[in-house]
Amino acid sequence: MSSLSEVRFLTVAEVAAIMRVSKMTVYRLVHAGDLTSVRVGRSFRVPEHAVHDYLRGAFTEAG
Repeated sequence: MSSLSEVRFLTVAEVAAIMRVSKMTVYRLVHAGDLTSVRVGRSFRVPEHAVHDYLRGAFTEAG
């Protein structure tokens, strides 16, 4: 795994755009524990690799 300084954190809106879903869907994934996130104040940040890991897992489940 890369060091913390190399991790790119995305906002919920950015994750929603990448996954082409609503922000509410991203919040549901975060609250369900399906998508790793870090809470910063009142907002969430999602490591970019977590989005890729989630999508990779979704592809293997669907296939």
